[in-house]
Amino acid sequence: MRTEARLGYEEFVAARGPALQRLARGLLRNPADAEDVVQDVLAKALLKWGRISAADDPVAYVNRMLVNESTSFWRRAVRREDSTAPEDLPPTAAADANQRFLDRDALLAAVRTLPGKQRSVVALRYLDEMEDERIADVLDMSVGAVRVNASRGLAKLRAAMRLPVEV
Repeated sequence: MRTEARLGYEEFVAARGPALQRLARGLLRNPADAEDVVQDVLAKALLKWGRISAADDPVAYVNRMLVNESTSFWRRAVRREDSTAPEDLPPTAAADANQRFLDRDALLAAVRTLPGKQRSVVALRYLDEMEDERIADVLDMSVGAVRVNASRGLAKLRAAMRLPVEV
């Protein structure tokens, strides 16, 4: 995406900020933690903006920074918490009009229980709408590994959400 390379830092943040937030929400359990990680990444990106804007793909560069920062976040012992299986979450009752929001929250909770690589691949593929080749570049893995992690992650999501297995 050479368009973003020509943008200044402020324009880049305005254009890519919502996508970075969505990606972080898919990678981290707590929305507040996701916002903190995005802010940390954007602060670091500001300091390196000359190098980032000169890169072939500034979007991939910043996405990679976000994935790395999310991984570092979980490695910090202070921040660790036990994951909760979706079936262990307290039941919520809502009218049919609110059911899609409940379904979305349940899906995000299920995504957050996936192992790191699967969570990253699923988040990049479905929240950031990236193609497998681009995900492979961002996560520094082969396209085959991306597809395997996506397949396994989706299988776990189907099981967690109690969805029928696709044939």
